[in-house]
Amino acid sequence: MAPPPPPKQLVLAASSADAGVAAWDLRTGAEEIRHRLCASRPHALASVAGRFLAAAQAPPAGGNSGTVHFYHWDKPQVAVKSFPAEPIRALLADQEGSYLIGGGSNGNLFLWEVASGELLHTWHAHYRAVRCLALYDYLLVSGSEDGSIKVWDLITVLDEQSRVEAKTPYLYSFNQHALPVTDIACFLGAIAVSSSEDRTCKIWSLSEGRMLRSIPFPTSIDSVALDPRSHVFYAGGRDGKIYVTAMGVVVSSHGSDESSILGALDDHCKAVTSLVSSTDGLLLVSGSEDGNVRVWDTRSQQVTRKFKHSQGPVTNVLIVTPKRVNLPPLHPLRKVCSANEEVEPRSVILPRPENDVPIPGNRTSIFVERYLDELQKYGGSSMLLNSALNTHSGAPNQQGEWRSKYLELQDLFVHEVLDQMASSRNP
Repeated sequence: MAPPPPPKQLVLAASSADAGVAAWDLRTGAEEIRHRLCASRPHALASVAGRFLAAAQAPPAGGNSGTVHFYHWDKPQVAVKSFPAEPIRALLADQEGSYLIGGGSNGNLFLWEVASGELLHTWHAHYRAVRCLALYDYLLVSGSEDGSIKVWDLITVLDEQSRVEAKTPYLYSFNQHALPVTDIACFLGAIAVSSSEDRTCKIWSLSEGRMLRSIPFPTSIDSVALDPRSHVFYAGGRDGKIYVTAMGVVVSSHGSDESSILGALDDHCKAVTSLVSSTDGLLLVSGSEDGNVRVWDTRSQQVTRKFKHSQGPVTNVLIVTPKRVNLPPLHPLRKVCSANEEVEPRSVILPRPENDVPIPGNRTSIFVERYLDELQKYGGSSMLLNSALNTHSGAPNQQGEWRSKYLELQDLFVHEVLDQMASSRNP
């Protein structure tokens, strides 16, 4: 009996022009469908756990309102249209597809429950528009046109008592970028990479709340994607090049761009606005203002497929494995509570793996298992592995002890990974 065919993967591309969302079969290159009526700015397209597609629409010229569209995979028309309180510049779904997070043009953040469309919480995050969002477990990272990056603990954000007790509404605030932040991506080990119009990418430790290094580029960077196989990331430049960059090189004050930049992929003639890596890291998809989409083999660094979006600049690209399931009816995203025109506070349970041990401060034992797996993958030192095993196998009676041991392990992991990055570049 022949094995079942692998699930179909699609490459999606959206434009800021009203050219719809194009979907191509990654294996055959055939265009599958084109969702109509979509004009999205960068980072405004999201797959909701592979079940359906969400796209925040750019407001019309001179307008101050925008909509969010939901699409089914097999139908070109808009399935559900929502009208948030302000235009949404960045849109993000959690891995389980339970929640949608939107970053607004006035600097506000919105968190909706997908199943009901309820607006669970909204808060003012930045002085200017939110340009990009990223999630690392229960940590939300937002980047803004004002140049700032903020890290939010969603458990604190959604709990009124925790918000009252917290010294600041955010966990960390980073202000080292001199110009607007254009993209953020998170890496295992609580490491984040941000890009900016200031011609730098910066690497952050989300566990320590500090910048680890800053990498200069010869041009402004609009997009970043991480290679899950190695300590490398891709940076999409406004000069049309995709810079292959090592995270682990410490750039001194006398360092040159080449000390971190390993090479460049060059097949676009305008700015590279969007990048996404496949889950195995073997493919990279790029979208550009030249209206083209490229699929790259990361091992040979050659283009394997070329797609044309037909008109307008490409602003978003995704790799998606659609789940063709019978969905319950999709609900529009609520603007406010209809009863009193105010956001309705309510108790929220964030998704958590079964048999997980809760730890205050957004830390859980399932994360320790993840670090053990990653340490073994990257060949972690015996000292670090023993520390991890001792932490994981123990059974602390107090939640505070769990938290302390977790943070200690996480810091060790971050330093171990970074040390290996540097040694791999400087044998």
